[in-house]
Amino acid sequence: MVATEPMSSEFYSRVTRARIESGATLFPPLSGSNEVDGIQLPRFPTRESRGTTFPSISDYAFLSDCENSCLIAPSGAVEWLCLPLPHDPSVFGTILDRRAGSFRLAPAETAVPAHRHYIPGTMVLATTWQTSTGWLAVYDFLAVGPWPLDAERPAHYSRERGEFGARHALVRTATCLFGTVDVALNCEPSFDYGRDDAEWSFTSSSRTSVATTSNDTVGILLSGDMPLEVDGRSVYSRRRLYEGESTFVVLDWSEVPVVSQRSDVDRYLGETSHFWRKWIAGGKFPDHPWREFLQRSVLTLKGLTYTPSGALLAASTTSLPEQLGGSRNWDYRYTWLRDTAFALRALHSLGFETEAEAFLQFLSEVLEPVDENGVGLLPLHDMQVLYPVDGTSNQVEVELGHLSGYAESKPVRAGNAAFDQTQFDIYGAVVDCIFEQTRSGESLSDRSWRVVVHSVESALRHWRGPDRGIWEIRGEPQHFTFSKVMCWVALDRGARLAESRHQTVETERWRAAAEEIHADVCEHGIGARGVFTQSYGSEELDASLLMLPMLGFLPLDDERQRATVFAIADELADGAFVYRYRTRTTDDGLDGESEQSFTICSFWLVSALVLIGELDLARSHCEKLIAAASSLGLYAEEIDPVTSRHFGNFPQALTHLALINAVLRVITAEERARGGHGTSGDRDSWWHEAAKMDGERTGTEDDTEAVA
Repeated sequence: MVATEPMSSEFYSRVTRARIESGATLFPPLSGSNEVDGIQLPRFPTRESRGTTFPSISDYAFLSDCENSCLIAPSGAVEWLCLPLPHDPSVFGTILDRRAGSFRLAPAETAVPAHRHYIPGTMVLATTWQTSTGWLAVYDFLAVGPWPLDAERPAHYSRERGEFGARHALVRTATCLFGTVDVALNCEPSFDYGRDDAEWSFTSSSRTSVATTSNDTVGILLSGDMPLEVDGRSVYSRRRLYEGESTFVVLDWSEVPVVSQRSDVDRYLGETSHFWRKWIAGGKFPDHPWREFLQRSVLTLKGLTYTPSGALLAASTTSLPEQLGGSRNWDYRYTWLRDTAFALRALHSLGFETEAEAFLQFLSEVLEPVDENGVGLLPLHDMQVLYPVDGTSNQVEVELGHLSGYAESKPVRAGNAAFDQTQFDIYGAVVDCIFEQTRSGESLSDRSWRVVVHSVESALRHWRGPDRGIWEIRGEPQHFTFSKVMCWVALDRGARLAESRHQTVETERWRAAAEEIHADVCEHGIGARGVFTQSYGSEELDASLLMLPMLGFLPLDDERQRATVFAIADELADGAFVYRYRTRTTDDGLDGESEQSFTICSFWLVSALVLIGELDLARSHCEKLIAAASSLGLYAEEIDPVTSRHFGNFPQALTHLALINAVLRVITAEERARGGHGTSGDRDSWWHEAAKMDGERTGTEDDTEAVA
């Protein structure tokens, strides 16, 4: 075998297994011996260049069935899947260590696809491959299907089930479009973050299905129409497809596997596509070129929800670095109360009321559990910053020292120690969440009112003290200005809700407290040059203060607010890309370690610019941020302003929430500037209106009218 000849799947599996068991690296050095069993291997990168063996974070595709999610690399390998819950250990974890398990179905001799896209309106991934002998199309999806009419609510559901539910199966199909293509399957699960390799047993005489045999891990069944071979943890196969021929494979972790033939796969594809398209059809989207980004963002948010409880994941991953080689690597596979609250604004604006109600129900249930008769178990629980999606409270943070980390970025963490931090802004987020729900026409239930009272009184009790803030610093607590403002939000919105319930005592007391907090912030939260600062007594800027115009803290034309927005745009931003704060001068407990621009802050700047009347600049920034999306329309937490490379956990819910709000604000403001009275979706044709405006600006109105 020469170095340029592709290795067989059997040989690759044997060599890989031997190296894993011996503790050797999978990437031999460029110098020295490069032989295994007397066979010359292709040369691999050195440790120093190993980061290049990881795909860019933005190159991953995100799939979801609203219970579980996975990430698929451009190579066609599933490199991230956690089971049975989103925060449980990984089954495929190659994104954090190239030895931690993967699952590939793709052409045997081709690693780079010709094209990838989502089937419009769905979470079904379509990948097209060109090989030296033909063309191949691969479809990947996490199956969703209708519930049987007589089915009971599953035990892990804390809310009423809908019409559709997760089938707990990853379905992969491959079809030869032209010529012939050799398709290779290699499935190598490694449970518990790569510490426990799978052991398999055949379950059919045709050798087309195998199941894991360990009782200590979640059970997995791999089945399809390809004859399978087992070598250690690896299940592999290879099949030549001729034009028009197809093959399929299904990874199933359900209690009752049901896929046995191609007709089942086709039905699953149809049902899954129907689910996503029916759901997205319930939204109200503007007739605008940015509609696609709004829809992909809201589909991503839906994919990050955990339907059984209504919770929203911050992201699907853990420990993807904010800086290569850095230690800002956190576990985001949980639901933050702050994210849940911010989600309501975005979902309300697009007409997705059911999801907003589900988030509010989850919020109520974690704060006020009920007994079997539905009676609240008072007193209400103290709020945690974050929760697992099933509402439990154990998020102990540990380091997984056996994993290399993405591109050698350590530590890799499981759990998040921020869960019991002191963060006062969550009180305002929760009350504003409920306030927004009532503004949409929903009545305020007694249970929600108790949550309001608990949150407002907590804010009233704590607002004078220091906290860890929205950025969850691990340095010393400070008197963060944004935290004080959000305590004001809690009292202000609480007073309005109390007034709507004719609670006179609470209305007057909370309103007076809101005025006191407001005055305190204006006295101590503004620096010598007349802009709001990161914390009391400092002159540092903080991008969280871009939220002030959106929270109604001051009139939109207030010079202090405008000056703050412009100062952040000038001093904390690289063009459209905004940093959270100066890491070198902020005590966040990480010794000034650098990070990339925070994309949520960048979209906050867009929204703030729109609100203070700087529409042209807002649109320019928005265009640049949209251009920085991944090829599939997704965003990680951070973006390098120079290279547009994404960093941090992926895809991130808050970023997509901020995109929705910013894009809608730009579209609505432009609509109003053209004389409209609502969102672009209310008009007969956005393109027609845009053509008229272009004509008016250029003096060619007659021509553009004719074209329109």
